[in-house]
Amino acid sequence: MMTTRDVMAKAMSEDQLLSCVVDMARKQYGWRVHHCRPAMSRSGKWATHIQGDPGFVDLVLAKEGRVLFVELKSERGKVSPDQDAWLFDLDVQAMVLRPTDWLDGTIERILKGEA
Repeated sequence: MMTTRDVMAKAMSEDQLLSCVVDMARKQYGWRVHHCRPAMSRSGKWATHIQGDPGFVDLVLAKEGRVLFVELKSERGKVSPDQDAWLFDLDVQAMVLRPTDWLDGTIERILKGEA
């Protein structure tokens, strides 16, 4: 049987999760936040213009010598091979977070430095 939290997690988009995490990280816990937003090109396609290897994480959070590399995904979202390679190379400081992590308090514990 699905719980209310399960239903809410399935309904939460990656953009909604991003907004929640950035807001909490900045306003409640004082993290510096870096996120590259895609922009629509003249051809009408969305693109994030970067120099380097594709698949870099959605967020970089920094506070007092601690740096987190965060890939955000909806509950059903899949990590691409390029994203997986970055997560592997970034090692212990990299993580994939999903709406269930927001709803069960995992993200807040990470931002507080408790996890």
